[in-house]
Amino acid sequence: MPQPALFIPHGGGPCFFMDDPHGTWTGMARFLADLPARLPETPTAILVASGHWESDGFGFTAAERPGLIYDYRGFPPHTYQLRYDAPGAPALAARAAGLLRGAGLSAFEDAERGLDHGVFVPLKVAFPDAHVPVVEMSVERSLDPELHRRAGAALAPLRDEGVLILGSGMSFHNMRGYGDPRFTEPSRAFDRWLSAAAAADPETRRRRLADWANAPAARLSHPREDHLIPLMVAAGASQAPGTRIYGEEVMRTALSGFSFA
Repeated sequence: MPQPALFIPHGGGPCFFMDDPHGTWTGMARFLADLPARLPETPTAILVASGHWESDGFGFTAAERPGLIYDYRGFPPHTYQLRYDAPGAPALAARAAGLLRGAGLSAFEDAERGLDHGVFVPLKVAFPDAHVPVVEMSVERSLDPELHRRAGAALAPLRDEGVLILGSGMSFHNMRGYGDPRFTEPSRAFDRWLSAAAAADPETRRRRLADWANAPAARLSHPREDHLIPLMVAAGASQAPGTRIYGEEVMRTALSGFSFA
């Protein structure tokens, strides 16, 4: 049975590994911790498209033992000592890059780059034993939604090989909006639109996601779409309607996660 393709929230910085007296991140952490139970079996590897790595063409980490990139600022010192010692998968990186090049897309392998917090933070919650090999995939600098859907479609065969494809981002990502009640209703409007688009048949979904910027409150929800674009990769890797598997209001904004079988 093939692995699904998922779009997941990765929270704010190293949020799951800090004191959280108000329980802001409790629900999201529980969702991430429960992810393995949603899968048909333990993945052979995890391929994560992260909104925190942008490149010309699509990059894939190809180190045998990828390090970590602490690409967040102003957090407690211990969060810069977090470890996630999952093995890399150079062969998977090469195969993924080859699939994209075979589809006419630009792709490369990077044996030096480590895993950024859009990858290691959620995976440290979902797969704390760090036993599943991990490859990070960049988003292409253009942030073109259709280009990323095509990339997901090219990667779809990996699902039949036991590879879990994750898009890691946030369905709402406006730093000025978090905690501001004026953004609650706009975030809900965009969340309703996004959930309906994800659940549509593949062709309708393709059209709607390609035109996401004209959705209700789209630019209030994503002044810049780097954290939304990983969804396009996950959606492109499936021909099945998406299912909303996570929904919560965090810091007064609506957030969602999706599965594409």
